[in-house]
Amino acid sequence: MSSKSDLIASALRTIEIEKNAIIELSGRIDGNFAAACELILACKGRVVVTGMGKSGHIGKKIAATLASTGTPAMYVHPGEASHGDIGMITQQDVVIAISNSGSTGEVTLLLPVLKRKQIPLISLTGDMQSELAQAATVSLNVKVSEEACPLGLAPTSSTTAALVLGDALAMALLEARGFTRDDFAISHPGGNLGRRLLVKVKDIMHGGSEIPRVTPATTLIQALLVMSEKGFGLTTVVNASNEIIGVFTDGDLRRTIDAGRDIQNTLIQDVMSSQYKYIQAQALAAEAARLMQDTNVYVLIVKDDHDHLVGILKMHDLLRANVV
Repeated sequence: MSSKSDLIASALRTIEIEKNAIIELSGRIDGNFAAACELILACKGRVVVTGMGKSGHIGKKIAATLASTGTPAMYVHPGEASHGDIGMITQQDVVIAISNSGSTGEVTLLLPVLKRKQIPLISLTGDMQSELAQAATVSLNVKVSEEACPLGLAPTSSTTAALVLGDALAMALLEARGFTRDDFAISHPGGNLGRRLLVKVKDIMHGGSEIPRVTPATTLIQALLVMSEKGFGLTTVVNASNEIIGVFTDGDLRRTIDAGRDIQNTLIQDVMSSQYKYIQAQALAAEAARLMQDTNVYVLIVKDDHDHLVGILKMHDLLRANVV
């Protein structure tokens, strides 16, 4: 049975071998890599990735990364392709085929069909003299000096090299397309990043009749009834044009009582605060979260571009929308 030190040594050896494989790969990023990128950028259809076995698993990851970063892509199993699924590949597409040996039967079986349909082919292979490399429009070299597997059998370094090259393609294409954080969010609407970059204040704020609002001539006791009814711990004070001129909060109420003011006869305009935290309705909800956290304020006034009151936003609304 292996000791702890043996297990650790094995892991470190594996990491070292795969690290060296990536270093070797970096020296092969040349004109062929640029040509592969240009081929994909000119593609009017999708990038179709294929590969058998472990290369297939890497192919699925590459296709997923491409698709989520602005390059429409899909994975097609080469075995299924030879039994009809090759019909999913059109002349508008580009194919990326992955095979370390370059002679995987299920992959090479597709080559005559791709050539006949004049579909551009990019190969990721460790043998630049192989059938796959020779048939490719552009061939990218993912050769490794050794597999991390001590038996030299399980694909390890070779699949890592293919995966890293796929990531390199995806990131180069992302930058070439000018793909932005907002574009990424649209591709990931269900994720935390998507919510942070897509959800706006106007999507989750309280508006309309939910907003506590009074006029400057409202008495303090009447304003308190509005505050109690709406439940935000404050009321806004607006003029005849619905422009907000101040707010009155629970904290202001305590200070007013401490000052001995008559809540029956005092007008809200005499005790309201003209200083308040607000945000625009079109702002991202994530911006509202940052503002609340930076200022220790948990309710924000929401205004439109003309300074009109349009809503109220609470920290609870952000939590419910999974923005924070």
